[in-house]
Amino acid sequence: MSDVAEFTLNLQVLQVQGLGRIVQAEEYLCQAQWTVLKSTECPYATHSLLHRNLGLLYMAKENYEEARYHLANDIYFASCAFGTEDIRTSGGYFHLANIFYGLKKLDRADTLYTKVSEIWNKYLNNHYQVLSQARIQQIDLLGKRFETDTGLDEAQEAEAIRILTSIWNIRESTSDTAPQKTIFVLKTLVMLYHLMMNSSKAQEYAMRALDLAREQQLSDQEQNSIQDLLSLISAEDAHPVT
Repeated sequence: MSDVAEFTLNLQVLQVQGLGRIVQAEEYLCQAQWTVLKSTECPYATHSLLHRNLGLLYMAKENYEEARYHLANDIYFASCAFGTEDIRTSGGYFHLANIFYGLKKLDRADTLYTKVSEIWNKYLNNHYQVLSQARIQQIDLLGKRFETDTGLDEAQEAEAIRILTSIWNIRESTSDTAPQKTIFVLKTLVMLYHLMMNSSKAQEYAMRALDLAREQQLSDQEQNSIQDLLSLISAEDAHPVT
């Protein structure tokens, strides 16, 4: 295994384990940074992963200027590797938003939280549409149903839950002035849990969205769209996968 490949694997492990041991993490990431910088074959995705972990490290150390620098590089390299609107790029936006939120730069944080929510919403809805079409074709051909899934691995599902739940918690504090933003995140969580086949969680978030829409007297169109989500969940629960 090459040095870069080994560091890529270890960076992924470090990202999962967290950055609780700051000194150890800093020493390791400095070595990783040197290895990546001197390599001529290092893929953009590895650069992104390195800078994201460095950004998280400096956030833990409360060195927000350095953290912003590395997260900006994370976003750049992730965009080169996957595109600016990819869920794998969204983590950089999310962590950068957290920095702005902590620094009370709320407009910048809001813009980035909105972008992250939209990226995940688009991914989940597009994935659901693909599954729905495949399911229709399979029912027509075989009389069976496809199993619903997210198209994500376990770590990505955990990241999606963590990111979207965090944004929802922040949105809740402003739900009186911007209820649509809160409902948008809730509807995204509904789709995520629905695709994960966790119908109880999907229904819970859908009901939260519906209650908020009614409380804030939002349009019939908005309330109906949430009702449609609830109907979708109920209908698919009534016809379990075979």
